[in-house]
Amino acid sequence: MNRFAEEFELVTVASGARSLRSRAHAETFHPVIGPMAEARALHVEQQRLVERAALADGGFVVWDVGLGAAANAIAVIEAFRDFRGGPVVLHSFDATSAPLQFAVLHADALGYIAPHHSAVETLLAEGCAVCGAVQWRLHRGDFRAQFGAVSAPDAILYDPYSPRANPELWTLEHFTALASRLDPARPCLWSNYTRSTAVRVTLLLAGFFVGRGAASGEKDETTLAANDPTLLLAPLERAWLERVRRSTQSAPLRAGGKGGPIEPDDWAKLGQHPQFGA
Repeated sequence: MNRFAEEFELVTVASGARSLRSRAHAETFHPVIGPMAEARALHVEQQRLVERAALADGGFVVWDVGLGAAANAIAVIEAFRDFRGGPVVLHSFDATSAPLQFAVLHADALGYIAPHHSAVETLLAEGCAVCGAVQWRLHRGDFRAQFGAVSAPDAILYDPYSPRANPELWTLEHFTALASRLDPARPCLWSNYTRSTAVRVTLLLAGFFVGRGAASGEKDETTLAANDPTLLLAPLERAWLERVRRSTQSAPLRAGGKGGPIEPDDWAKLGQHPQFGA
């Protein structure tokens, strides 16, 4: 038995694909449709990464937040396989490389790891790897303490554990700091599996513009956020605020907060967001 067996296990999701499950957090990575299908649809395709990178002046920066077993990162690398534009830098962040180390031990079963085994081993050993047009860099540790020292992104693939399991990466305080780190002159798009009203409220109050993302797995829609509203194909409209007003779980996620309905002060700030024409 390998030393990561107590932390993770291989599972078969509804699509038949193999993925990882964290025993400690009781969460499956890329549930329902599987690692590569979700990574491509949720992040690479709806972020329009290759299209936007081709138009970028001076290179393109992707933040992969929650490296996990590297499905999102590998989907990016494969998407840029034939890219002939400027440099693409992929920064992968995670508190631990244990999921990826477990995945490497089961590369053949997972499938998507096997063709990139050498690059993954180099990344783990040296902290960086060159994969065609993509310069892949690994940052171990608390994301909140690291993103200030990394070049501002054009895209953020946001895939940490859920707010239940990893609340510190979903708070208003954290998202406000993240929004302030972005370069106003560099349009940036953020993508995630959630469709939570509370998470969307939190992103809006942090200063992002927020929109509906494509369906994924059992979710009929996901969430996109941006510092530039022109990146959103389906921005939340003012009528969506009625859902917030009615919801019993629409309060922004704050450190130490208890959730519940939105408070009057937050409701007033939300209504004044420029996304809603205030």
